[in-house]
Amino acid sequence: MILAIETATNVCSVAFENAAGELFEKRTYSHGSHSEKLFLFIKELMEDHQFKINDLEAVLVSEGPGSYTGLRIAASGVKGLLFGTDVQLFGLQTLATFACSAIESEPKTSRIHAIIDARREHVYHQLFVIENGVMEANGEVRTTPIASLEKKVQPKDIITGTGLERFDEHVIAKARCFGKEDISAQSLIKLFRRNEALNFTHKVTPEEFEPMYYTSNQV
Repeated sequence: MILAIETATNVCSVAFENAAGELFEKRTYSHGSHSEKLFLFIKELMEDHQFKINDLEAVLVSEGPGSYTGLRIAASGVKGLLFGTDVQLFGLQTLATFACSAIESEPKTSRIHAIIDARREHVYHQLFVIENGVMEANGEVRTTPIASLEKKVQPKDIITGTGLERFDEHVIAKARCFGKEDISAQSLIKLFRRNEALNFTHKVTPEEFEPMYYTSNQV
């Protein structure tokens, strides 16, 4: 059984995979909802599905980049949640989970631009390529000017994440787009179960876990 937490954007999502592999989720999209909803969603899932934290195989948490507040709340939350337990904790790269969700919807895709809205005229961006069903990152996460990224989008590319409304309509028209409605903690579990998961996850103790923060001078 696995519990997954996604708070890197205004989405606050907690997902649970039971012993039969069934997925369940509590989710909201609202600015500043993480502090109010995160533990409530965890509690509701625990009550609905009758499990305790010690019953879990692992806890997965989206580690960024993204909202400083949302990432900090999740980090603090898992430290408290797993204190005194032997449950394994894994940090997952946020943009890779976005890309994984897009693959679920478009399994024949070959290029995915995963993005998160950033300050000014920028997005956090990472390109993923898919060959023979295997997803690989083509470069590191970068804070990229939207105008620069628009020039790199090819017909039939996928763009997934937040900030799509800031792109030129002609760029959006030639790509396949997935927005905030596709951001979910379920994607963390799906990525964790993929063969290439080791490229996008790392095991960490709750005490050592730190999200991927970006400062304003990196944008």
